[in-house]
Amino acid sequence: MLEKLKLPAVGALTAIVSIVLVLHGNPGNMGFCIACFLRDTAGALGLHRAGAVQYIRPEVIGIVLGAFVMAVVKKEFSPKGGSAPITRFVLGMCVMIGALIFLGCPLRMALRIAGGDLNALVGLVGFVGGILLGVFFLKKGYSLKRTYSVAKTDGFALPIFSLLLLGTLALYPAILLLSTEGPGAARAPLLIALITGCVMGGVGFISRICFSGGIRDSFMLKHFSMLSALTALIVVGIVGNLIFGQFNLGFSGQPIAHTQWVWNILGLGLVGFGSILLGGCPFRQVVLAGSGNTDAVSAVFGMFFGAAVVHNFGLASSAAGVTSQGKVGFAIAAAIALGIATYNTFAGKKGHA
Repeated sequence: MLEKLKLPAVGALTAIVSIVLVLHGNPGNMGFCIACFLRDTAGALGLHRAGAVQYIRPEVIGIVLGAFVMAVVKKEFSPKGGSAPITRFVLGMCVMIGALIFLGCPLRMALRIAGGDLNALVGLVGFVGGILLGVFFLKKGYSLKRTYSVAKTDGFALPIFSLLLLGTLALYPAILLLSTEGPGAARAPLLIALITGCVMGGVGFISRICFSGGIRDSFMLKHFSMLSALTALIVVGIVGNLIFGQFNLGFSGQPIAHTQWVWNILGLGLVGFGSILLGGCPFRQVVLAGSGNTDAVSAVFGMFFGAAVVHNFGLASSAAGVTSQGKVGFAIAAAIALGIATYNTFAGKKGHA
């Protein structure tokens, strides 16, 4: 019984953590969003110049450190990598492009639904569709090949980098680009954000929670346990938002969202498809990266760099909708992801043989 309750408890905890972060300053319906956190951090380091979204998010640092500590404590810190790292970097970029067209990762999709944002419910259709497309390729034999054990120093790289970011934010913020208005200026106190991130990183490592993986497994294996976490997150999120007066049912007037249905579907569709090709959603990739998986590090840095590309070239959506550059960027990213899936399902096998 306790084992069956583990994943719903993780989903409920995620909702609670998000509500706490919003109450302490994070943007509405964005208590926890991996795409947004990586985008803001890239901006703070000067990788893009969108002044409204620049801040080193302690939450994502906490996820990395929490996963790392938990892996060490449980004696499961065994760094691995070597499974198409460049391909994973590119797929990470594609996932970020899709996320910033929709305006959020799968985790924020669920939080937006819990806040009453019906645009996210529309996006869920695309997310499931993208996952189903990924499942098609998986059933046909898609693979990025096996991983290998790597030096432990490789596994330490991202936690050390995260500590350097944290130290810079805490001790030398003047050298960073930090938003004074917009979503980047809406932030919970550093310590609260860091602690909640650490908790989520540790819990994410123990539970192996993955939002794309849960839907994938329900279709491929008829395993529905992971979906219980998503359900609990939405239900507890709705209750919490109602209690604190943050529930706003409808399409318009939602924080950091647009009402273009087609692009909400397409954006999250690309996120779902790319997540299946990577083997996990953005949250899962950050947890894996923190616990020593260098292939996941490649994907995370791909998302990080992808955020810079999106804002430097005007691909990011806004409350007004998707830009013309964003539509072109989506088409290119979708074509790349489909090309990677096709090659590593069909042509890649022949070449290997």
